[in-house]
Amino acid sequence: MFKALVLQENDGKVSSSIQELEESALPAGDVTVAVEYSTLNYKDGLILNGLGRLVRSYPHVPGIDFVGRVEQSDNPNWKPGDSVILTGWRVGETHWGGYAQKARVKGEWLVPLPAGLTPRRAMAIGTAGLAAMLAVMALEEHGLTPERGEVLVTGAAGGVGSIATAVLAKLGYSVVASTGRPETHDYLRELGATTIIERSALETPSGKPLESERWAGCVDSVGGSTLATILPAMKYGASVAAVGLAAGTKLETTVIPFLLRGVNLLGIDTVMCPTERRREAWGRLVRDLPTEKLDAMIEPAKLADLPRLGRDILAGKVRGRVVVDVNA
Repeated sequence: MFKALVLQENDGKVSSSIQELEESALPAGDVTVAVEYSTLNYKDGLILNGLGRLVRSYPHVPGIDFVGRVEQSDNPNWKPGDSVILTGWRVGETHWGGYAQKARVKGEWLVPLPAGLTPRRAMAIGTAGLAAMLAVMALEEHGLTPERGEVLVTGAAGGVGSIATAVLAKLGYSVVASTGRPETHDYLRELGATTIIERSALETPSGKPLESERWAGCVDSVGGSTLATILPAMKYGASVAAVGLAAGTKLETTVIPFLLRGVNLLGIDTVMCPTERRREAWGRLVRDLPTEKLDAMIEPAKLADLPRLGRDILAGKVRGRVVVDVNA
């Protein structure tokens, strides 16, 4: 038997409860993992609240990330006792996820826990941190260097934004953090932000196809009208790494920044990202994310806290990273 947070759907409404399940209830897969920690991402908030039609079959165990030790394996790449991380591959959506003491998945979905990274810190990073690192890597590959100027991070106090801010600061960038929460300003400065601007300054596009050049790069976890405001103000040849959609999926803009300034809009995907790219990003996180700053982001939680935290993250009330001890 193992403990899990289970979602049920009745009359179109999704509810959750903590249940004791038999191991035989686990879905198909060739590796069984004893889960140590999971985490909370924006997508988890949607799933916990039954939004976005991300889950099609109930009962369901959510949680798009987990870290733990291999308990049983029919996959030649893994043996009992191996420490592994799972992010993406639609686990927690179409496949049971990490809000449980056990999980069964395909071995090709797993990556090893990097040397020097504890399980707890791995889930302080999670999908949000992986997305942030993939965004930084994409910006670098498209020419971003510290000498080019300010890098904007939107939704900076959230999970993606917090880690992007800390990584970029460690790499020597001048980070401008955008947030709508004044109480997080000191927190963002501690992560390394050199300038803080109010979210409202980026919420309404001017309507002009081009603005004065300001941003050398951007990690955008907001989307919507914020992204439409940012694009005309990018420097020549600069790039925006689009990571999220907290402000909506619709983008109303012009092609002028792309045609006259050579601006690049880079999509960042963590769900189907190839395994070797994931391994590279995890290695970079171990190297480029200061552990003391990562620890300062952590809000500890238990399975019983997730329904409340799932509502909070959608309302923009979660700061940093939630680490869920599934055995607490």
